[in-house]
Amino acid sequence: MTDLNPILYLIVPYFLALGTGARRFHVSAAFSAKAKVSMSRFEPDTSINYEKMHENINIVRSRLGRPLTLSEKIVYGHLDDPAGQDIERGRTYLRLRPDRVAMQDATAQMAMLQFISSGLPKVAVPSTIHCDHLIEAQIGGTEDLQRAKEVNEEVYNFLATAGAKYGVGFWKPGSGIIHQIILENYAYPGVMLIGTDSHTPNGGGLGAICIGVGGADAVDVMAGIPWELKCPKVIGVKLTGTLSGWTSPKDVILKVAGILTVKGGTGAIVEYHGPGVDSISCTGMATICNMGAEIGATTSVFPYNHRMKTYMEKTGRGEIASVADQFKEDLVPDNGCEYDQVVEINLSELKPHINGPFTPDLAHPVSEIGATAKKSGWPLEVKVGLIGSCTNSSYEDMGRAASLAKQALDKGLKCKAQFTVTPGSEQIRATIERDGYTKILSDVGGVVLANACGPCIGQWDRKDVKKGEKNTIVTSYNRNFTARNDANPATHAFVTSPEIVTAMAIAGTLDFNPETDYLTAANGEKFKLEPPTGDELPSRDFDPGQDTYQHPPAESSAVQVQVSPTSNRLQLLEPFDKWHGKDMEDMRVLIKVKGKCTTDHISAAGPWLKFRGHLDNISNNMLIGAVNTDNDAVNKVKNLLTGDFGGVPDVARHYKANGVNWVVVGDENYGEGSSREHAALEPRHLGGRAIIVKSFARIHETNLKKQGLLPLTFADPSDYDKIRPDDKISITGLKSFAPGKPLTAVIKHSDGSQVSISLNHTFNETQIDWFKAGSALNRMKELQ
Repeated sequence: MTDLNPILYLIVPYFLALGTGARRFHVSAAFSAKAKVSMSRFEPDTSINYEKMHENINIVRSRLGRPLTLSEKIVYGHLDDPAGQDIERGRTYLRLRPDRVAMQDATAQMAMLQFISSGLPKVAVPSTIHCDHLIEAQIGGTEDLQRAKEVNEEVYNFLATAGAKYGVGFWKPGSGIIHQIILENYAYPGVMLIGTDSHTPNGGGLGAICIGVGGADAVDVMAGIPWELKCPKVIGVKLTGTLSGWTSPKDVILKVAGILTVKGGTGAIVEYHGPGVDSISCTGMATICNMGAEIGATTSVFPYNHRMKTYMEKTGRGEIASVADQFKEDLVPDNGCEYDQVVEINLSELKPHINGPFTPDLAHPVSEIGATAKKSGWPLEVKVGLIGSCTNSSYEDMGRAASLAKQALDKGLKCKAQFTVTPGSEQIRATIERDGYTKILSDVGGVVLANACGPCIGQWDRKDVKKGEKNTIVTSYNRNFTARNDANPATHAFVTSPEIVTAMAIAGTLDFNPETDYLTAANGEKFKLEPPTGDELPSRDFDPGQDTYQHPPAESSAVQVQVSPTSNRLQLLEPFDKWHGKDMEDMRVLIKVKGKCTTDHISAAGPWLKFRGHLDNISNNMLIGAVNTDNDAVNKVKNLLTGDFGGVPDVARHYKANGVNWVVVGDENYGEGSSREHAALEPRHLGGRAIIVKSFARIHETNLKKQGLLPLTFADPSDYDKIRPDDKISITGLKSFAPGKPLTAVIKHSDGSQVSISLNHTFNETQIDWFKAGSALNRMKELQ
C-alpha cells in the first residue's frame, strides 16, 4: 500500500459469514485521492465514487450559475452527461446513472421476467430482491412465515435462482421489509437507488435519493442503460422548533399530506431543511420520507447530519460515515438555494395527527378526530390497532409504543382493541425481543406478526368482521385507500403514529386523546398516560438475528431458472405488438372511471399477489375496483358488442378476441399509490391502447409508456364530460407524434354526432420510440 496516497480512499467490503446464523462483516481500508466507497454490502466489487459526484455537481453548478438544493446535488451528481444535459426543473428529461436497484418479491417477479426476456447475461449494477409481500398475516409470525414458504415455494425458488443466475442478491422470506433492509444495509448519504416499490423514498432518511419505479425502469438500470426521469421540481419543507411529548416524526408527514394533498408533490422532490431537522432521529426522518409517496412526490430527502452518522455507525457503516463527513458540503443544500415552493412547520407547535378515512391526506389533529367522527358517522370503536410496517417499525418506534404498553400493564390494563405488531426486519425483531419490548407488547395484548408487509398491503386474513360491516381500524401504516388493508370497503382505516395507535388500542376508541383524556385502571383509579419515551437506538449493538441473505455465486452458468408452462403463478412474457403505423380508429370505451382510481383499484393486491408473476392470470383483476360512471357499480360494464353487462376483465378479453381496441377514461391523479406496473401491463395485455384522464400520478404514467400504451390528458379537463360510455374514440395525429405536440381524439357518439378534443402528453423522443416498438423492452432488443 506504499504506492497509494494515505488519504480519502476507503473501500468497505462486507463478506457474509456462512453457517454462523448471523452476518459478520470484514472491513478493510486503503487510501487514495479518489474517495471511492464500496457500498454494496456483501458485494465488495461494486462502488460509488463521491469524487465523481463532486465533479458532476461542480460542472452543473457552474453551468446553471446558481446555488443548488440538496436533491439537485444528488440527482445532477448522477447525470450521465453533466456537461451536456439540458436541465430545467419540471420540463426536461434527465438521463441518470443510479447506483443500485432493489425489488420486492411481488414486483421482482415481473421485473426479472422482463430482464430474462432482454437476453442479457448479468445485471450491470448491484441489485437485490426482498421477500416481504407474499406473507399473509393470519396467526402469528412463526406460523405465518412457515405457511408462506410452503404456499409460495415456486415463486421463491424462481426469484432465488433468477437472482443467482443474473447476479442479484436475494433476501429470503422473513428477512424483513425491503425499505427497512435498505436503510440498514444499502442507503447512505448521496446514493441514488431505485426500487420497485412506491415507498422506496424511505431511504431519504439517510440522505439518499431513493425513487420508486416500475419493473421496466428497474430493467433499464440493471441493463446498464441510462435511466430517464423528468427533472423534478423541488418543494422545500422548512422545519423549526423541536419535537417533544406526544408529537412524533409521523406527525410531520401527516401534516404535510394535509397541506399538499395526494397530488401536491407530483413531479417534485420534497426536501426537508432548517434547524428543526436535528431534533428528528434518522429512522424518524425515514418515516417522513416514506410516507411522502402519499403526496405523489418523486422522493423526499433530508440533509446529512449527526443523527445519520450515528445510525450508520450503529449499523456497521461508520467508515462510510467518515468519508461522507469529508464530502458533507455535497450532502447538504447550498446557502441561498431556491425552492419551487416552501412549506414551514414549527415542530414545537405541531400536534399529534391522524389522517383518514379512505385517503391519506384527510388530516385531523388527534384532539379533533372524535368530534369529526361523530359528525361524519364514522365508527368510534377501534376494532384493531396495527403498528409496524415499512413506515414505522424502527427500534425507536417499538420502544415508544412499549413505554405506553408498560404504563397500561402497570395499571392492570390490556388493549381493548385487537393489537398487532409488525417488526420491520429480522434485525429489529431480534433486537426488540432481546431488549424486552416484544414481551411488553405481547403482554398488553399484541400479536407479533412476521417481518413482512402483512396487513399494510392487504395480506391479512381478517376474521373479526364480515365484509361490508362498518368498522374502524387505526394503523401506523402509510396508505389507507378503500378496502386496502382487509378487502372490506366498509372499513374506515386511519393512519397515525405508533404511539397514538397504541394509546387508542388501549382505550378502544377513536375519540381518545391521550394528551387530555383519562383511562380507568383495574382498581378504578383514573390516570393519564405519560408521553411516550424510547431510545433512538439500542444501547448495545443490534442483534442481526437469523442469517437471511443469499449472495449470488461468482459463476452462475450452471444455475437453471425454470418456469413451468403449466404454472398458474409464473408465466414467461411474450413481446407486445408494435404500433401499426396508423391512427387508432374507433376504439371502444371499456370503462369511464368515476372519482379516485388508485393502482389498488386498477390491479388489487391482497389475494391477487399470488399471480404477480403470471400476466394472464393477474389480468383477471384489471380495474375490478374502479367505479363505473355509467351505473356507479364496480366491475360491471356494458359489452357493446353483445349488449350484456360483465366484469371489466371479461369484457376486455371479449373485445381483444374480436379485434376491438379499447380505451379507459379517468379522473384526476389516475394511478396514484403503488409502483405496481401490473396496472399498466394488464391493460396492454388485454387489448388496451390508451388511458385518457384529467391527470396522472408520476409512476403510473411512466409505467404505461414503458408498456407501449398512450397515457393522455385532457387539454381541457371539462372534456371528460363529453365522453359517453357507448362512444367510439379515434386518436389521430400519431403519424406526426412528437414531443410537445398534442394529439386529437375524435369522439363518435351513438346518435351519429361527433366532437373532437385535444389531448396532451409528456412523451419525449425516446418514449415515442417505446410506443412505436410496442414497449420499452421491445425497443431495448431493437438496439442490442
